[in-house]
Amino acid sequence: MKFICLALAICFISYRGFSQPKTAGTDIVDSNSKIKEVFAGGEGTLLEGPTMAPDGTLYFTDLAFTEFEGMKAGIIWKFNPQTGEAKVFRSPSGMANGLAFDTDGNLIACEGADFGGRRIVKTDMKSGKSVILAGLFNNRPFNAPNDLVIDNKGRIYFTDPRYFGKEPVDQPVNGVYRIDTNGTVNLIIANASQPNGIAISPDNKTLYVANFDVGGAGFLPESFKGPISETSGAILHYTLLPDGNVQFKGIFIDLGNRGADGMKVDIEGNIYLALGEKIGIFSPDGRKIVDVDIPNKSATNLCFGRGKLNKTLFITTGKKLYSLEVKKEGFHIPFR
Repeated sequence: MKFICLALAICFISYRGFSQPKTAGTDIVDSNSKIKEVFAGGEGTLLEGPTMAPDGTLYFTDLAFTEFEGMKAGIIWKFNPQTGEAKVFRSPSGMANGLAFDTDGNLIACEGADFGGRRIVKTDMKSGKSVILAGLFNNRPFNAPNDLVIDNKGRIYFTDPRYFGKEPVDQPVNGVYRIDTNGTVNLIIANASQPNGIAISPDNKTLYVANFDVGGAGFLPESFKGPISETSGAILHYTLLPDGNVQFKGIFIDLGNRGADGMKVDIEGNIYLALGEKIGIFSPDGRKIVDVDIPNKSATNLCFGRGKLNKTLFITTGKKLYSLEVKKEGFHIPFR
């Protein structure tokens, strides 16, 4: 599989609009809204993990599957939505995938497998220095940390599936873990076969996990598909208890033989899923509200902006980043 790598000089904003489907729910997405292509410089296999910093800079990852991309080491990009300028923040990235900012404005990264770090790393954005928050569980490396979310007490929850990479699979389950503020790492979910995207409801009472075990978003090779089971493409939900532990509630959204990658929530608790060819938006009770078609049909993840951009969705795909204006504000844990 060959891809054309675009030069950094052309990684600037390009407002090429794409019409929304006529079925767009006007309470979430205006029928006149356009998806805008804002970055087209992906150099790896797919873009991932968008998140916005306190200063309004958008950070996202550029994953390179070495099976297809030689030995490219991955990139974390920083993107200015006001000017459209994109610069490399860090490369090699440790094969970083999901990103998030904590309440102190530190960048938290899930570093995956395929010659990556297989760890959770925190970077102080003022000094540029990083520390490893979690690198082992029961004295064994993680499988491939994928995505993360932070609760209102500063605890970090991350998923640990394995889709690619020739390293040994050292953990007996593809789990979901919690890092407490004192640094303790806890396995809290072991009943999802390939936990991927993760989110917390605005009231901090529900944890959502996207089980992505079917390769259904279209950008993963057939060899990455897992066995079809009742939870292969399901959004699972859990009661999030005050101590950070969870109780399994069951299947929240049944996506059948496809899967959701990244997910986010707005301040009303609506859930936004990256479903490859589209973004699926669901109500807090799991009811489908609207699908938004994605131009190149490879949506991997998404995030809301902050401040003036808190009603803007940024959507990562194979090689491109898009934006979409919506009518709801995104939910964020506030910065201190």
